[in-house]
Amino acid sequence: MFIQTEATPNPATLKFIPGRVVLDGETRDYRDAEGAHDSPLAEKLFAVEGVAGVYFGYDFITVTKTDGEWQHLKPAVLGAIMEHFMSGQPVLKADSQGENPEEFFSETDGETVATIKELLETRVRPAVAQDGGDITFRGFKDGIVYLSMRGACAGCPSSTATLRHGIQNLMKHFIPEVDEVRAV
Repeated sequence: MFIQTEATPNPATLKFIPGRVVLDGETRDYRDAEGAHDSPLAEKLFAVEGVAGVYFGYDFITVTKTDGEWQHLKPAVLGAIMEHFMSGQPVLKADSQGENPEEFFSETDGETVATIKELLETRVRPAVAQDGGDITFRGFKDGIVYLSMRGACAGCPSSTATLRHGIQNLMKHFIPEVDEVRAV
């Protein structure tokens, strides 16, 4: 098994590409070992000293480190990923429940929210997935779009610039009702 690695804009996060589907149709973001109880792979990765976060995309895994150098941490992470996939275990346990945080917006803003979601799906999410992260819609109120930053995007030094200069400008261009974009 050959696992590719790619740097991300977040220096604390590295993207691992195992050459197969990791999660089909959903993503998962684990910020600590306690929250990883529904994933044997996430548990293995958190067992590696120095791992602070794990994110599963469709065909990639991003791992965020606490400190130290990737040259020391990367072999252990690669070993845990390879061991997991070679064992044939599932990425998620059968009884795992997906994350479905409640969205908030007024019914009168339904058309605006639909346009926001379409822009996120077609223009934003594919680009941030290339960098090992994800951005999802959380809400819209008083002209403010609330987004959740996940994977490599969470805690990334350039995420504020991405929100302000990239996503906010895109939203304002296509949707006059949008005044601002904020991370939650």
